[in-house]
Amino acid sequence: MRLPPTVAAGVAAGTVTLAFRRWRRPDVRPGSEFRSGGGVVRVEAVDVVDPAAITDDEARAAGHRDADALRRRLPDDEPDLPVYRVRLAPAGPDPRIALREDADLTDADVAAIDARLDRLDRASTHGPWTMTTLDLVRRHPHVRAPDLAAEVGRERDPFKIDVRKLKNLGLTQSFEVGYALSPRGEAYLARTRRAAPPGQYN
Repeated sequence: MRLPPTVAAGVAAGTVTLAFRRWRRPDVRPGSEFRSGGGVVRVEAVDVVDPAAITDDEARAAGHRDADALRRRLPDDEPDLPVYRVRLAPAGPDPRIALREDADLTDADVAAIDARLDRLDRASTHGPWTMTTLDLVRRHPHVRAPDLAAEVGRERDPFKIDVRKLKNLGLTQSFEVGYALSPRGEAYLARTRRAAPPGQYN
């Protein structure tokens, strides 16, 4: 479940406690947790609701001005799909934040990251990409994802998914525009013997 940055920040602050989604089936279950831009979010409850019955108080708890404004934001391309009310609560900071700041890497840490990146490369349907992408982000911080993807001849969305995998390892961080290596990512590139395959970009 994805939350817009302002909503994620509201959940972390306790000012946003609900979200409404039109789904074929729920994307989340009560008790599950997911990461957002404001930290880890816990799903407290998931219920089907009648959109017409959503109250202004519920809409404000979801970060909207009133119920009418919320209903206008619900997708209407498949109006027969049910609307779910998801109750949310903060569940702590994003562990990737502490991880990305940890640049004091041991030899074992470097070897472990090497192994994780090797697995990502082997599982890829488009060839080894991890070192190419890390080096691309290092050379072009805060550059738009479509521009970075174009440099390596890739589509934007699959490229962004790959960068998110590196972010999950604490090696990159996202900004309003583009990405940058984290302190951990910088330290890793300074220590690893892995290299980007030649000829993947100019």
